Amino acid sequence: MSTSADHDSLRERVQTSLDRQGMMQSLGVRLLAVAPGQVTLALPYSDRVTQQQGGFHGGAMGALADIAGGYAALTVAPEGMEVTTVEYKINFLAAFQNGELQATGQVIKAGRRIIVTTAQVVHVAPDGKRSDCAVMQQTIVPVPKTY
Repeated sequence: MSTSADHDSLRERVQTSLDRQGMMQSLGVRLLAVAPGQVTLALPYSDRVTQQQGGFHGGAMGALADIAGGYAALTVAPEGMEVTTVEYKINFLAAFQNGELQATGQVIKAGRRIIVTTAQVVHVAPDGKRSDCAVMQQTIVPVPKTY
């Protein structure tokens, strides 16, 4: 059974790593929720994340999904280890403007050598309406922390 202190420790572990990511910081990504094997992040709409038609860029959606799945994996990785993406596949379901994207990464299988995750990306409109945006599957490997 996990405790509140366990959840606080996981949240601190993820937030500390997120704070070190220059790209995520420059895009305004926020940590919304952390639980063992699951992380939710948000990316606000801005001119830094759009494509030529004004919608969220697929690269921004992919980066958000990748980081959400990666941080879900980090919550189950051994202490003293980081994680890195080996590969991911993403399906874009719809394009959106305004509001924000929220990605929830979920660990599907955590082994000693690889961790498989998924991420669901939803668009949250300014009026609160939620719509599916993208879905991703990812392979992660634990790596020694180098800092």
